[in-house]
Amino acid sequence: MTRTRTEDELRAIAERASREHADDDAAELMAWAARTFGRSMAVACSMAADTAVTDLASRALPGVDVLFLETGYHFPETEDLRDDLPILQDITLVELRPDQSVAEQDAQYGPRLYERDPNACCRLRKVVPLNRALAGYEAWVTGIRREDNALRAHAGLVEWDESHRMVKLNPIAAWSADELFAYVDAHDVPVNPLLGQGYPSIGCATCTRRVAPGQDPRSGRWAGLTKTECGIHL
Repeated sequence: MTRTRTEDELRAIAERASREHADDDAAELMAWAARTFGRSMAVACSMAADTAVTDLASRALPGVDVLFLETGYHFPETEDLRDDLPILQDITLVELRPDQSVAEQDAQYGPRLYERDPNACCRLRKVVPLNRALAGYEAWVTGIRREDNALRAHAGLVEWDESHRMVKLNPIAAWSADELFAYVDAHDVPVNPLLGQGYPSIGCATCTRRVAPGQDPRSGRWAGLTKTECGIHL
């Protein structure tokens, strides 16, 4: 996959669309994105509740590429959903892997890098492989929502992604958790069962803990650290 539009063309599309589609509902935005980008659009999915976004995208663009980061540290439930999703939705699953296996990374950096330097671990196992994959697309779709945390509070439905030099689409940015799960229920969207077991935000098993009722949904990610993002959306 290679880009056919220049960076200036993509930036102009993002800037115009951020105004013209600021009030679109999620389905409308995905329909526009499918017409505009076609196969040069991909969806990033963590196999949690963001499968609602892959559902939206696949309805607009059947067979859409869905990028999944195989970090080597996922919960079994996450891996099971990864296996099932291409059967349940009209998507093309694209599995992204780090340059090193867990064993190779341990040999070079020492065991449990995620404990000693979680930023480095996330960079090696998530950020680098995703950056490499996104370089071949013109737009990517995420499941971030404004209520996730303060860093995402002002996310637009369409943005210019300065880090990846491409268009970024956040179709459910304005959704509340209730709206998200209403969509899931209405469309029989498969989600990670851990969501109902005290894990409202799911990452690698090594760095994700259960959250008590009423706590910040992302407080179980890198618990005890000031880290709140893996670096993909920074």
